[in-house]
Amino acid sequence: MRAVCLLSGGMDSSTLAYLAKDMGYEILALHMCYGQRTEDRERECAKKIAGSLNAIEFMEIGMDFLKQIGGSSLTDGTIPIEDHSMDRSSLPATYVPFRNATMLSIATSFAESRGADAVFIGVQSSDYAGYPDCRPEFIEAFQRVIDTGTADGTAITLETPFVDMDKTDILRRGIELGVPYEDTWSCYRSNSPACGTCDSCYYRLEAFEALGMRDPIRYEV
Repeated sequence: MRAVCLLSGGMDSSTLAYLAKDMGYEILALHMCYGQRTEDRERECAKKIAGSLNAIEFMEIGMDFLKQIGGSSLTDGTIPIEDHSMDRSSLPATYVPFRNATMLSIATSFAESRGADAVFIGVQSSDYAGYPDCRPEFIEAFQRVIDTGTADGTAITLETPFVDMDKTDILRRGIELGVPYEDTWSCYRSNSPACGTCDSCYYRLEAFEALGMRDPIRYEV
């Protein structure tokens, strides 16, 4: 069995790739560069994780058009990265408009060309409120797109094993699988050290704290 794993180099996607390997899949690692602030560190981590999994292929795709389109603090340096806030009710500035649909389209093309059986994406429950393209309804709709838009006889399953899990659940599973979290990166702001205060850092640190563990990466605060 072969699976395309969307591998950002972050905590969720790295755990996802390890889980896919544990499920018996050979890994086709797909990394996207779209002008995000921590692009260099993410690429470095994604390559390390792919190497540790003996991925049969590592493909890097440039999506700089998302930076050109803008509309997100991840790709537009004039929009500040917000600190985590429990009171936020609006769409986070880190939302990249329709990014997951673009990534899944590319992943499906990669999977179909390689005869892969599945595409894995690490959407998870705590993303729903902030990112509309992480909702279960979106994933279900995109599965129909895959079924309709690929060649007759093609069967590619969109796998989202973390869809009902939060960050702590994912970390707990990753520890069982032996994920090298020192080789992953989650910070939205900085290539090094991690800021410790953006949404991504906050939820990552919260997960390690919930399990009584120390995060192995370096933080500014």
